[in-house]
Amino acid sequence: MNKGIVRPLHPDDLEAILEIERVSFATPWSIEAFKAELKDNEYARYLCLELEGQVIGYMGLWFILDEGHITNIAITPNHRGQHWGEFLMRSVMGKMLEQGMERMTLEVRVSNSPAQSLYKRLGFVIAGVRKGYYADTGEDAMIMWAELGRKVNVT
Repeated sequence: MNKGIVRPLHPDDLEAILEIERVSFATPWSIEAFKAELKDNEYARYLCLELEGQVIGYMGLWFILDEGHITNIAITPNHRGQHWGEFLMRSVMGKMLEQGMERMTLEVRVSNSPAQSLYKRLGFVIAGVRKGYYADTGEDAMIMWAELGRKVNVT
């Protein structure tokens, strides 16, 4: 596997991020939503996964005190199943640990077994369910938490 680079999202990356959103989610975020996150949300951090000069994935997080909340994560369809999602997650978890973060959380569709398997492999545990969380389908979300540096080797 070639070496990917995880770096902060730049405004120039928005076009690539929007395309990843469009092909990944039934209800993709708009450019306005991303711009608002980047400009107005002091807690928001967005990172890109770049491979050979091309953005192939990204992750959005909110850093609140010593916790990180993953707002969104996606990999381009032609790079899925090649462990790039895991690479991105491990890289971000390592960066969070370096910055003093202790925990991270996310919501995942109850039907998204591949993502759940990845998160469990990375030390996330199910902490509850948000009923009807996804507005597009009314699907429930599983709430998952990970204790950074304790249950998973992030290097």
